[in-house]
Amino acid sequence: MTNISVLGSTGSIGTQTLDVLEQHKKLLFPQAFSAGSNIELLTTQVKKFHPKIISVKTDKDAFNLKRSLGRKSPEIFWGDNGNIEVATNSKSDRVVIATPGFPGIRPTLEAIKKKKTIALATKEVLVAAGEVITNEAKKQGVQILPIDSEHSAIFQCLEGRSISEVSRVFLTCSGGPFRGRKLNDLKNVTVSQALNHPSWKMGKKITIDSATLMNKGFEVLEASWLFNIPIEKIKVVVHPQSVIHSAVEFIDGTIVYIFRFSQYFI
Repeated sequence: MTNISVLGSTGSIGTQTLDVLEQHKKLLFPQAFSAGSNIELLTTQVKKFHPKIISVKTDKDAFNLKRSLGRKSPEIFWGDNGNIEVATNSKSDRVVIATPGFPGIRPTLEAIKKKKTIALATKEVLVAAGEVITNEAKKQGVQILPIDSEHSAIFQCLEGRSISEVSRVFLTCSGGPFRGRKLNDLKNVTVSQALNHPSWKMGKKITIDSATLMNKGFEVLEASWLFNIPIEKIKVVVHPQSVIHSAVEFIDGTIVYIFRFSQYFI
């Protein structure tokens, strides 16, 4: 049995992670959750999966969650320190980092120091602190497993191969909801249009970042830190069908790619 901590359990990646845990309940146990302020969904998750500790955004959220759960409430923390409690829980073997944005940096670093295997979905962790995170992971002998579909695909393409054999890495890009539009056409686009991604169902922040292609820039940086690949070897290819997630070209001319319909269960 592998014990799992999930940071961001009520978000898009977090809920999909819990779906995977449910499918493999004899192998994986959700030991600890952290979430924001979606107390209604978190209450449902706690009643279903019975984690031992929980962290929420504020003390008010903690009060509301405890009131909602009643006597069966697990230990509840809140704020940044609460996220660290979840990430460093002594009984957890692996930590899923799926909190949006930069708040995932400290919990990731502290989990690495405790020698937890990291399953990383929050790309900002490496975009903002890639050198610190990867150096600490190397120092502690900790593996960082990418959840993001493109980086998971690269990880699989590199199995059994050395980075020294890599000629180029190709990150695919759907182009988002505004692919093919002229610059002038973008002046009057709406938020609802930007949130209507043609390939992926994701959280709002990453969907907007995908519409502006900022997300793809983040992914280039993430790939560079994850796999120790120079940025100039990473190429972005527009692929509207979103069935090839990434490809790796080796110095012998071989190209390996991962082909799968658009979902995160890779």
